[in-house]
Amino acid sequence: MAAQGNLLRMDNVLIVVDDLEAVKAFFIELGMELEGEMTVEGPLVGELIGLEDVRATLAMLRPPNGQGGIELDKFHTPNPIRFGPVDAPVNTFGYRRIMFAVDNIDDVVARMRTFGAEIIGEMQFGDTNRLAYIRGPEGIIVAVSEQLGNPSETDD
Repeated sequence: MAAQGNLLRMDNVLIVVDDLEAVKAFFIELGMELEGEMTVEGPLVGELIGLEDVRATLAMLRPPNGQGGIELDKFHTPNPIRFGPVDAPVNTFGYRRIMFAVDNIDDVVARMRTFGAEIIGEMQFGDTNRLAYIRGPEGIIVAVSEQLGNPSETDD
């Protein structure tokens, strides 16, 4: 009898980009760390992803805690395909945003504004959580969430 496979963790999310340097700088400004960058190509890569004549530059970014991450891919061949407008709204089909937990949402939002990112909106849920949606280069949307108060506090 075969052992059942179990989900262990999420390793990364892939974002295909045109301007690798601009998108990489956006995520680094947000607080991600560049883990590495490399170019991949050849028939084995093509077989894995279902494309021919693949040549792409990849940048791997990780959050400070090292869990999960973002893979940015700049395809040189074959040419990437843009699907929909760059500034597609959040209710467009497909992956629309990535959310990160932060410890000071005001600082993060201010830094991203200075970086040139568009703040789509901000809100607070009672006294428990604050959220902000931010649009960066190439229309990429990230959300940041700050938990308010001390989650380990208990009422006596």
